[in-house]
Amino acid sequence: MDAAERHLLAETLQKTMTAASGQALDAALADLGWAELLADQPDIAVPIAFRLLGETGAHAPLLNDVLLSAAGRPAGGTLPLPFTGGSWVVWERDDAAAGTTLDAELPLHTVPAGTPVPLAAGRVALGWWLLGTGRAMLTLARQHAVDRVQFGRPLASFQAVRHRLAETLVTLDGAEATLVAAEDGLGALLAKAAAGKAALTAARHCQQVLGGIGFTAEHDLHRHVRRAMVLDGLLGSARELTREAGALLRAGGSAPRLVHL
Repeated sequence: MDAAERHLLAETLQKTMTAASGQALDAALADLGWAELLADQPDIAVPIAFRLLGETGAHAPLLNDVLLSAAGRPAGGTLPLPFTGGSWVVWERDDAAAGTTLDAELPLHTVPAGTPVPLAAGRVALGWWLLGTGRAMLTLARQHAVDRVQFGRPLASFQAVRHRLAETLVTLDGAEATLVAAEDGLGALLAKAAAGKAALTAARHCQQVLGGIGFTAEHDLHRHVRRAMVLDGLLGSARELTREAGALLRAGGSAPRLVHL
């Protein structure tokens, strides 16, 4: 798939995700050939689709398909997913379970512990979703800083505000670099941890830039913040994965080369 085809795919997916979410989006993506695209070109399908889920604020049970595909099983079903704190959840393919305590919009509910499956591909997918969510929050905060006038000056002219936004951008760009470089289980683990930390950093800084309006139900920021917290917890939180990576390196006695420059 060349650059023009990838651009067309991204445009098509963005329009679809803007128009639908949840079960309706799952059905629309199935009609577009999501399962075939995931099977044939996962390195293209996963970054584009999951980043756009974050940027648009839509949701669909695509994580199930990524993990099922990595385990050599057919897409279209569900499976138990490890969640932070030692619990397990299922991301249903319909909207009947929406309204759980994890997120009012997501069809997630807790289940008994399931059979472990390879998590690397799912962690990379969630990393791209977290990255898109972080960039969506940064866009909202930047636009507020440009539009808002305080003490007779644009909010964006204040150095503290600019530093918050700059730090968020640098953190997100760093997380994207780790996602691009992830090629094995340890790389996927570190990429998910970096993306989770970046999204939570974006939530904290963007909330501070937006101030009180960011807490209101009328503003979209709170939806992205909740989404980032849930996605960070799936397949291991940033804190848990960082500790796991440290334990692996300590047990191995050395740090492998993750990127060849």
